[in-house]
This record gives sequence, C-alpha cells and structure tokens, in this order.
Amino acid sequence: MDIVITYVNGLDPVWQRDYEKHTNQPVLEKRFRDWGTLRYLFRGIAENMAFVRKVHLIVSHESQVPEWVNREEVNVVLHKDIIPAEYLPTFNCNPIEMHLHRIEGLDEEYLYFNDDVFPMKPCKASDFFDGGRCFLGMSHHLIVWDMFKAICRNSDRLARRALGLKPRCFFLRPQHVCTPMFKSECEELYSKVTAEIAKTSMARTRNSENLNQYLFLDYIYLKGRLINKRLSKKHFSVGVVSAKKLHQFITRPSHKLVCINDVQLSEERYNELRQAQLNAFEERFPHKSKYER
Repeated sequence: MDIVITYVNGLDPVWQRDYEKHTNQPVLEKRFRDWGTLRYLFRGIAENMAFVRKVHLIVSHESQVPEWVNREEVNVVLHKDIIPAEYLPTFNCNPIEMHLHRIEGLDEEYLYFNDDVFPMKPCKASDFFDGGRCFLGMSHHLIVWDMFKAICRNSDRLARRALGLKPRCFFLRPQHVCTPMFKSECEELYSKVTAEIAKTSMARTRNSENLNQYLFLDYIYLKGRLINKRLSKKHFSVGVVSAKKLHQFITRPSHKLVCINDVQLSEERYNELRQAQLNAFEERFPHKSKYER
C-alpha cells in the first residue's frame, strides 16, 4: 500500500508568480498559508503506519519541496509528471486529484492524504483495505448550498452515469479523511469519462461545474468495492477550535486520524494556532522520521 500526499506552500514566490500570472488574481495569503506541519504528517506515517510501501509527495514545482525531505524515502512527483501539459499550471486541487493514479510505479492500493490529515495512533492495513475491498464512511445528502456540495453532486451523477445507473435525488459524500483508492478502478473510470475530466482539468481555479476525487470513490462504492464503514477520525476547524483543545487532542489523541481543516483567519489567530499546533506535534512526534534528512 502506498500513500499519496498533495502539498501547496502558498508563500513560495515561484508559485505566487505563476498564480498571479495565470489567474489574473492576487494571491490570498490567508487562503494558501503554510502551517509548517507537513513533517509531522510524515512522522505520523512512520510511527503509526509501518505497513506503507512508499510515500509520494505531489507538488507543482521543485521550489515547493521542503528542504528537509529525504528523497531516498519520498518520491517527489511534479504536476507535469502526471497531468497533461495543456492543463498546466493549475491552482485547483480537483484536476490534480483526477490524475493521481498516473503516478509512475504507484501501488494498486493507495491512500490519498491532504496535508491537513494526520495519523495519530497505530493503524492497521486492514483499517483501509482487506480482501480486495476498501473502507470509508459514506453519507447521503439532498441539499446543495455551496460550491463544494455542487462538486460532490456532479461527481456522484457522473459516477452513476459511467455505470449506466440513473441519477438519484440524493448524492454521496465520502468521509473527509485520507481516502482509499484502487489504481485500476481509477484508470477504468478515467477511460470512460475522459472528456468530462478534461473539462475539470482546464479550470485553473475551482468552480461549481468541477468534479473532485469523490468521483472515483463514488464509482468504487457503487461497484461494491468500497464498504461504508467510518474510519476512526476526529475533525477540527481552525475557525472555531481553541489552541488548548488542539494541544490536548494532538498530545493525547482519542482517534487514529485527525483532520485539522484550514479556513481564512486573522493574522493574530493564525499565529496563535500555528504555534499551538507546532508545539503539540513536536511533543507528540519528537523524533525525526526516515522521511526527513
């Protein structure tokens, strides 16, 4: 089993230059700030997921790769290695997610991590995959009230159409955590809906007509290879959680996984919560992992 991590450091001047050039918009630093916690994701993997074969780090430019990354243990993959040139550069996570299965040498079974999800307690391979099936919580939603929900509905409808199924009044929403994928299923679906994926891939920034990674998860679920079983996970939004509560959970976790979801914050609150996370993660994972130089 492999792990795939996507990462963006919005403070990188090379990335900022490309963003402003190709979107004709100023960089919203509050939207793309780096929390400095990526190394603790790697330490969490090393300590709690010993079954992992290889970790792949997906970035847009070489300048995005932190200097501490040990390339003998981490496979650094640039966007140009997996995404067709006509869709680059992209500043939209959705086209990136459409092409993760194209990583050279990727294992058939892999977990996709955003950089805000961390393994906090020992995990087993069978928490995610077993007997040719994978596990993730799936819920049903009726109402679309924002762009993200619209994208989820788009993905659900296309997955059903690819399987010859009729659309339903509800749409699927997978659990927001690391997501289990089968490379062969992603390849199969990609070949069926290449034109629709191309439309999303041409969008340099997100819009309500996009697809996202849930397209593949919905497809795998509807084929019966994804079992609706929630993973052990805690969710925090930095918009409402206190620094004290974050510290308590990170140093004494009650769940195997945690997602610390980013939102736009004032500079003061960002600095407070960033330092609280760094202090807590350093206390929880004090030792350098094999993924660090």
